[in-house]
Order: sequence, then structure tokens, then C-alpha cells
Amino acid sequence: MYGHVRSVTDRQPVPLIEVSVHRDGIVVDHTHTDTEGRYDLAVPAGDLVTVRFDTHPTLTNAEDWHPSVVANVVASDKVALDRYLLATGHGATEASAVDALSGYLFAAGVWSEAERNAEYARAAASRLSSLKLTSRVLQELQLRVLEHFRAPE
Repeated sequence: MYGHVRSVTDRQPVPLIEVSVHRDGIVVDHTHTDTEGRYDLAVPAGDLVTVRFDTHPTLTNAEDWHPSVVANVVASDKVALDRYLLATGHGATEASAVDALSGYLFAAGVWSEAERNAEYARAAASRLSSLKLTSRVLQELQLRVLEHFRAPE
């Protein structure tokens, strides 16, 4: 699999985004985007996977971007899987907000106790709390996911 990650607001490349491929709840490969926002992963063609785009708490951009997740993707080296991420502090369309919330939900759901760490939870809670939503349903979902990331370990 390969593709580019760019900003939804200005279409500029986003470096240092962790791209991870999950199959049946297990990470099968991961990498980070380069300075041009490109990534390339070794996943067998035809596999049905979920691809997560997120920051990592050890990197300088840990609180700069909201996550994104794409489920039920057929891995391919013939078609690029490009993503546009929403930067924190920017206004969100409903589609961008749902995409970001889905990314946080997926992150919350795939954490095993061994993977759960306070640094990621803190960064996720900070990013998520800055997401401005107008829909009452999305606001409720945001609060519930925030509770998850703010819960003591």
C-alpha cells in the first residue's frame, strides 16, 4: 500500500504521521510519512484491512493533527490510499469531524492494556477537546470518547 497524507485545509503534505495497517485487530505493518507526506507499506495485495493515520506521542506533531481511519480497505499496490487530515485548531466540516471522531474511536478500541499509555491519552484528549462540533450527537460522542482518554489508568 502507498499514498500521501495532506492537510484538509491547505492540501500541503503532512510529515511524521504514523500510518498503521490492522487486520483482525492486529497491526500488520506501520510506517511514518516522509517530508512530502508519502508512505509505503508492505501488505499482501487483496488483504482486507483497516488503515489508521495518527500522530505518535513521541513526535513533535503529537498534538497537531486529528486522526483518521479507513475500514474495509482492500490492500493494493496499484491504487494509492491518500488521506486528508484535519489540523487541530481549525474549523471542521461535519465530514471532517466524523472522520476525526472515527479515528479517536478506533484508537480507543484497538488499545490493549500493554499499548495504552498516558502520553497518547493526554495528547488525544487535548486534540479531541479542541474539536469544535455543532451537532449535538457528535458533541455527545466527543464527550464520551474524551472520558475514555481522561480515565485514570
